[in-house]
Amino acid sequence: MPKIKLPTKSPRIDMTPMVDTFCVILIFLLLTSQMRQPEPVNVDMPFSISETPIPDFNSMTFLIGDEGEVFFNVDNGEDTAFQFRRKILDAMAEQYEIEFNNQEKDLFERYPSPIGVPIQQLKDFLNADASARKGMETGIPLDSTDNQLAMWILFSRQENPNVRATIKADSNTEFPAIKKVLEILQDNRVNRFNLVTSLEAVRINLDEIQQ
Repeated sequence: MPKIKLPTKSPRIDMTPMVDTFCVILIFLLLTSQMRQPEPVNVDMPFSISETPIPDFNSMTFLIGDEGEVFFNVDNGEDTAFQFRRKILDAMAEQYEIEFNNQEKDLFERYPSPIGVPIQQLKDFLNADASARKGMETGIPLDSTDNQLAMWILFSRQENPNVRATIKADSNTEFPAIKKVLEILQDNRVNRFNLVTSLEAVRINLDEIQQ
């Protein structure tokens, strides 16, 4: 009796569910992710082999350009409900007798990048568009007659005692500019800080290890 041959079919993979899942994940990432804000100056950081991570919060950052201009930023701490940035701005406004409205305070509280303008120009800076802001940032005054950087540090530490200093300088920045920031920090009793660097590749010599 002859054998009955069953019809054979090539396997078929339905990719529709996987494509649908991929589209859902992609849409979720696009809706929830935030664009990285450009910094006011391009900083080519020096190299080191340190792997100490930068704190995610409770950090005041000093960005130093290659010409010595200084930009300042501070976060809201572990919980944005503390509104440290708004309180710091209120203290600076009282110190320099400047009045900021609620909209300007909201803009300052949400502004993600370091700011490098004198406090007297901060209102115009916050109300300007992105293209105009770029040309307004000449650095925060830190000379002896008007040391606004020291005041930002003072009020930041008063509002958030847990804040830590982080310095990010260009590899071509002259040392006196960095030294000036360090002196201002020490005058405000800040003796510990993080220095942001790029991780340098370490070459391993297997012959030396085996010996």
